[in-house]
Amino acid sequence: MVDELVLLLHALLMRHRALSIENSQLMEQLRLLVCERATLLRQVRPPSCPVPFPETFDGESSRLPEFIVQTASYMLVNENRFCNDAMKVAFLISLLTGEAEEWVVPYIEMDSPILGDYRAFLDEMKQCFGWDEDEEDDDEDEEDDY
Repeated sequence: MVDELVLLLHALLMRHRALSIENSQLMEQLRLLVCERATLLRQVRPPSCPVPFPETFDGESSRLPEFIVQTASYMLVNENRFCNDAMKVAFLISLLTGEAEEWVVPYIEMDSPILGDYRAFLDEMKQCFGWDEDEEDDDEDEEDDY
């Protein structure tokens, strides 16, 4: 019985040694592949973004439509980075300065649900910074009269 256990233990140790050697060889292959991948990635240049990075928004009402178009276009082209409303709102907030930045601080401090709702956030910005969609419609009607 003891002889059988010794033989079994010896067989297990031999199997362990063989698996350890195989594991070391696999780890070396993995290391080489990771190095090769890093080399290849350095050679590949990512495509340039066709839409420039948006400018900041300081609360100037006349710039709000431009800001919204710039940010929406940038997020559309980079949709993999902006996969949910919270990411979109966080991106907009990162571009706010001055009065606009001061405006958003209370929402952040109270962890407002609006921070996770892109449409609602835009509506609040429009309301606060004077985007009157009725005026915009009136302007279009006036342009049609010309």
